[in-house]
Amino acid sequence: MDDFPRLTRRALLRGAAVGALGSSGALGFARVPAWAKPPARHGGLRHPDSLPLPHLPAGHSNPALEKIEHVVVLMMENHSFDNLLGMAPHQIPGRHHLDGFHFGHRGRPINWNPSQARPVVHGPRVYATAASSPCQQPAHPNQDWNASHLAWNGGRNDGFVQAGTAAAMWYWDGHDLPFTYSLVEHFPVGERYFASVLAQTYPNRRFLFCGTASGLTATSNATYTVPAANGTIFDRLLHHGISWKNYVQPTGGTLQASPLIVPNFANSQASAARILPISQFYADAHAGALPAFSLIDPNYSVYSEENPQDIQAGEGFLASVVSALMRSRQWSRTALFLTWDEHGGYYDHVPPPRAIAPDGIAPRQSLANEQLVPGGYDRYGFRVPMIVVSPWARANYSSRVVQDHTSILAFLEHRWNLPALTFRDANAHPMTDYFDFRRPAFLKPPKLAAAPTMAVGLQQCAAAGLTPPPGTPVN
Repeated sequence: MDDFPRLTRRALLRGAAVGALGSSGALGFARVPAWAKPPARHGGLRHPDSLPLPHLPAGHSNPALEKIEHVVVLMMENHSFDNLLGMAPHQIPGRHHLDGFHFGHRGRPINWNPSQARPVVHGPRVYATAASSPCQQPAHPNQDWNASHLAWNGGRNDGFVQAGTAAAMWYWDGHDLPFTYSLVEHFPVGERYFASVLAQTYPNRRFLFCGTASGLTATSNATYTVPAANGTIFDRLLHHGISWKNYVQPTGGTLQASPLIVPNFANSQASAARILPISQFYADAHAGALPAFSLIDPNYSVYSEENPQDIQAGEGFLASVVSALMRSRQWSRTALFLTWDEHGGYYDHVPPPRAIAPDGIAPRQSLANEQLVPGGYDRYGFRVPMIVVSPWARANYSSRVVQDHTSILAFLEHRWNLPALTFRDANAHPMTDYFDFRRPAFLKPPKLAAAPTMAVGLQQCAAAGLTPPPGTPVN
């Protein structure tokens, strides 16, 4: 399980007092840094620090994207596309073309993995199976570096069970996640949106913030010692005077902001001042005071949907965020990118394609007791859900464009003509295909399903050892 470490307010303030070590003035945006010297195959591609619109100054608003003034990103935890949306083609009218599970009789998935690996006798097939409850216990899927590469198995995608347990083939559907499925019924979905690397949470979240994992391979304390060599997206925004805030749902009374895994961010006083409780997000949305860029962090113990949490708790959090945006006076100029950081060890049937290596930094051991199997940053991780919620979103659209977490960076960079961080985000697709700026299809937001009450799921999760959210009644 990719639990975030307990970061106390004192530790946060102590880090902020160090000063703005990650501030943009120290990054040298004008040249490609030595760390980013590319392999020969990078010839002809856009380089780090290059601008999407070289004819305009850095930080200049892109006229083609000016209808989006407020970008919101909510990244949940540890679920693959098939694990959450594999049943969407069967359950959502008009969405039969989505690339989810393959179906047999009575709409049952026929996707499977062998229970054992080659060259051992395969054993019985383990088919994709509906989870018995919204509680993920006693699931033990595995998504670390070695397990992810084993699950991929050279593109066969047949090692998920061997890498974890039969729970890797579980899925949840519209009965468990009615709000998420109602979003998919209306708003565009990325069918080829991949995690950035075949690895755990921390390397993938660093791709979202930095365009690279900087050689990191695991969710471990090693990440706190490795700065982002070419800075973070927050540095770019600060340098060019573009407003941003990180809204955090408190975990155990502390604001465990996910960008704190990057030392550049953690050591920046300017960044620390922009970490705010989720209550401020709801207030800003209501008042029409959201910044240009908002990053939202859920409570990573209860509401992020990570194993062993009740995924319906996270479903309720998603509903509260989307509802606040749709009621905001800024709704007409807003885009929400909703995604998950990595697959969490759960099965997906689409093999991750090759990717552009972000830089010349090779993977290194992030844990003292690990021995990494061969791999690199030149391949994406498994598919994860991507849903774009905006009045300007294309209704019922499905994107088959290959994208990953750095495509969110690319959208921000194209929107405000910001210098790229690495080769990956410089050449990532900027996700503009999700929008139709000729007319807003959802200026009047659609009616969405209510999130579940969670009573039954919370009972089951409590019995499995998960503490229900404070103040949530269990009937």
